[in-house]
Amino acid sequence: MTWAYLSIGSNLGDRLHFLREALERLEAHGVTVSSRSGIYETDPVGETPKPVPHYLNAVIEVEWNGTSSDLLRVCQEVEFECGRQPTFRWGPRTLDIDLLLLDNETTHTDFVEVPHPRLTERAFVLIPLLELHPDLKLPNGCPVRTFLDDEMLKQQEVRPYECHW
Repeated sequence: MTWAYLSIGSNLGDRLHFLREALERLEAHGVTVSSRSGIYETDPVGETPKPVPHYLNAVIEVEWNGTSSDLLRVCQEVEFECGRQPTFRWGPRTLDIDLLLLDNETTHTDFVEVPHPRLTERAFVLIPLLELHPDLKLPNGCPVRTFLDDEMLKQQEVRPYECHW
């Protein structure tokens, strides 16, 4: 078994329901959820052609017995099972699951990139990730915590959501 970190987010419909549903469905696909961060509410990140509702976000640590490509396929299947529809980039969605890290693997293919290429640019990923593992380092040895000092990240508002799993 290997460990991995996944970010999960939702900004359509019953957002909290979709986060909870993601955990259940991941487990049904053989992904063992070993810990989960608190839930945070955030503004959308990225340029969107129209206003997009706020997200609920969290990070989960999982145990997985397979490749990063296999885990990403499972994540995409769970997104589909929860009603995710194709839309514009960074558009609204019922569920978004991103593979952030898998062990100390570094992979760059047309299908999967590990570590996630925008992991260090998103406060809504870094804050819950560091909640789970405050001393986490990237495969290259760089402490994840150092990225929170970036001025761009300091401008991204990440609010604790007053609801529990």
